[in-house]
Amino acid sequence: MAGNGSSTGGPAVNGRAYPIEDHSYDVLVVGAGGAGLRAVVGCSEAGLRTACISKVFPTRSHTVAAQGGIAAALGNMGEDDWRWHMYDTVKGADWLGDQDAIEYMCRNAPAAVYELEHWGLPFSRREDDGRIYQRPFGGMTTHFGKGTAQRTCAAADRTGHAMLHTMYGQALRHNAEFYIEYFAIDLIMDENGRCRGVIAINMENGSIHRFRGNMTILATGGYGRAYFSCTSAHICTGDGNAMVLRAGLPLQDMEFVQFHPTGIYGAGCLISEGTRGEGAYLVNSEGERFMERYAPSAKDLASRDVVSRAMTIEIREGRGVGKKKDHIFLHLDHLDPAILHERLPGISESARIFANVDVTKEPIPVIPTVHYNMGGIATNYHGEVLTKKNGDADTIVPGLMALGEAACVSVHGANRLGSNSLIDLVVFGRAAAHRCAELIKAGEMQPDLPKDSADLALSRLDKFRNAKGDTPTAQIRAKMQNVMQSNCAVFRTGAVLEEGVKLIHAVHDTMPDVKVTDRSLIWNTDLIETLELDNLMSQAVVTMDSAFNRTESRGAHAREDYPTRDDENWMKHTLSWIEANGKVTLDYRPVHTYTMTNDISYIPPKERVY
Repeated sequence: MAGNGSSTGGPAVNGRAYPIEDHSYDVLVVGAGGAGLRAVVGCSEAGLRTACISKVFPTRSHTVAAQGGIAAALGNMGEDDWRWHMYDTVKGADWLGDQDAIEYMCRNAPAAVYELEHWGLPFSRREDDGRIYQRPFGGMTTHFGKGTAQRTCAAADRTGHAMLHTMYGQALRHNAEFYIEYFAIDLIMDENGRCRGVIAINMENGSIHRFRGNMTILATGGYGRAYFSCTSAHICTGDGNAMVLRAGLPLQDMEFVQFHPTGIYGAGCLISEGTRGEGAYLVNSEGERFMERYAPSAKDLASRDVVSRAMTIEIREGRGVGKKKDHIFLHLDHLDPAILHERLPGISESARIFANVDVTKEPIPVIPTVHYNMGGIATNYHGEVLTKKNGDADTIVPGLMALGEAACVSVHGANRLGSNSLIDLVVFGRAAAHRCAELIKAGEMQPDLPKDSADLALSRLDKFRNAKGDTPTAQIRAKMQNVMQSNCAVFRTGAVLEEGVKLIHAVHDTMPDVKVTDRSLIWNTDLIETLELDNLMSQAVVTMDSAFNRTESRGAHAREDYPTRDDENWMKHTLSWIEANGKVTLDYRPVHTYTMTNDISYIPPKERVY
């Protein structure tokens, strides 16, 4: 099979030549976070020749920042059952999650965690018998909501860090090939609507690479950087989502953006929910533990959307802390310093660096901060990308898969429970690898690529490389982020969203005026940031339009003008498409109100209280 680096004279764009290096693999994985690496390991293990394309070194992917842990009903700290985990996830999702996919995730979670353990992930352990330590997390219960579950497996407060290093080691062990610091520009789609691969630029030397594969897996993470204040790394620009939109395919449920209750005030840096799992609590300016009013039984361990809204109400009603009364205090100073040192060392360090706080003596100033995107590329529980054709809501796009935060399976529905993101990565990364092993024969011949396979990517690259407008990239990005922060936040109203639609479309329309000053191709951060801004912009527009369109409150989407959940009209997924001119088209697909097996029956909607 044609392997690495046969060079061809690429097409000239506007008189500028872009030589192309060609590569051929069984499977291409774009992104080297938790989901991407798990797919790489699984595909390589199955004997498929696998390439992983990543814009950062794999252990620098944003999964490295995941602190609290990974959810699985192991029952190490008390009784547990995957069915209880499923109930909590359905309820947390506010009944917008697909129950077949949720069943798949929850029942496969223990096996996926034990697999990581066997690969050497250094989990925190119980002292008496050495089994994996598990902590309580928001929204996680036993007996279908009656007790508190200790379900979240942790490696202190550096679980994501441990996961990435463990899986990167396994990927190298199975001879996966890595293309590190390569930026994927666009998908290659053929005339039959099949994905055939990707075009990428090697940022180190500016060379253009055309990768073709029988399966392309997008594991490119979320798009938190569309907002001004977020816990996401600067690399979280949703590149895969934007590639899918440009390929004429829809994104799903983009209106559902999760605000984590505890981002450090002024810095956005995340303070894990694991702190509250270990006993930390929130107080207002009156010293009151106010969560007891909003969630009498779960209190500080209610689900994230509930806690974020409670904090926002306290601040709005004048009970915020600090000079401007615009944030809340998180207390860990009552906890044993030995526990903090053993179970939350990273949190103590982050609080010291970003808030100048000694957690053993004083509270951490926190505020709800954009943290996770429930929406993304619509897929089934095998990871296969879905679109809607001729009225059929579940048409599989051949040759294309999506995983992790880039995907919308949908197991998180309208609101993700803490520690369900890491299990989502490994369970569906594993599922995608199994599916690839079923569908693809190692070394199988691939048909020739379309003659224009590189045209879309190269014309886009050339356009931004030579952009001679008047507005710097950073200025347009700041406008976009401020509109999203102001008009698509924790609480929404029709008027604010309607204004947001006008404002974000106006910012979108300024993209042709972007100014790029560096014309080179070698480590051109000006160009890469402009390509990332273009990716963010399309997602910001479909997020705002989808939010304005959904006239109910559900999970993270809380509208003050429509304060109740409307199952009759809105228990359905939003699909959104965008054209180059910014015109958005919306449609719907039904929520899967059925399970995968008869081991558990469909969980019907009811009022969501904690």
